[in-house]
Amino acid sequence: MSIGTCCFPGTNREAETFKEQGNAYYAKKDYNEAYNYYTKAIDMCPKNASYYGNRAATLMMLGRFREALGDAQQSVRLDDSFVRGHLREGKCHLSLGNAMAACRSFQRALELDHKNAQAQQEFKNANAVMEYEKIAETDFEKRDFRKVVFCMDRALEFAPACHRFKILKAECLAMLGRYPEAQSVASDILRMDSTNADALYVRGLCLYYEDCIEKAVQFFVQALRMAPDHEKACIACRNAKALKAKKEDGNKAFKEGNYKLA
Repeated sequence: MSIGTCCFPGTNREAETFKEQGNAYYAKKDYNEAYNYYTKAIDMCPKNASYYGNRAATLMMLGRFREALGDAQQSVRLDDSFVRGHLREGKCHLSLGNAMAACRSFQRALELDHKNAQAQQEFKNANAVMEYEKIAETDFEKRDFRKVVFCMDRALEFAPACHRFKILKAECLAMLGRYPEAQSVASDILRMDSTNADALYVRGLCLYYEDCIEKAVQFFVQALRMAPDHEKACIACRNAKALKAKKEDGNKAFKEGNYKLA
């Protein structure tokens, strides 16, 4: 018996029916229903690589790349010669911003089918993302924040689900004084992941530069609660608290009539 088939012919036929129903919904772009039917097929026949591949494709269309990655990886574990499985695995890695892992998946697809045009193109895309990352890292150290934003925008065209790239872009937007844009990016991430310490830090950074010190401190403290070793949040929190204390001392001196000290 092949690893991609089921134990019982009746079960196999029923699973195929579910798969075909999933295909029909996928063709109609009803990805939620397609997902349900592919799941039924997998439940009936958990050793069939193509069923996992189909569900991975559906999850990708729904923007659920982490789950899709799990299914794509399972499909190639069951059948290492499954080219589309390797392509989907690579595409998920790339969408999530892991360009090096994506390259490995696309390379494997090319080993199996060296003329595969999609694998060739995606391999180029993954290498381009790695190059944008490298340039952005150098430019961030040079404090060329505009260039970093440009590089992250290009990288996000291939890696739309990468929180790391979005956070770096948001931080640089804050450094450039483009606070509403930076806040918007950070808020989008927090809607998906309310515990993201980097996004909380960026929210705090924007508020700090907009002179909303008390609110900024709240976000820095929250970031540190999620990630106690977050160095940037730690420094920013310390600076914000010092500034807050200085302002309070100044206000107190002013109220007491000590204008020189204020």
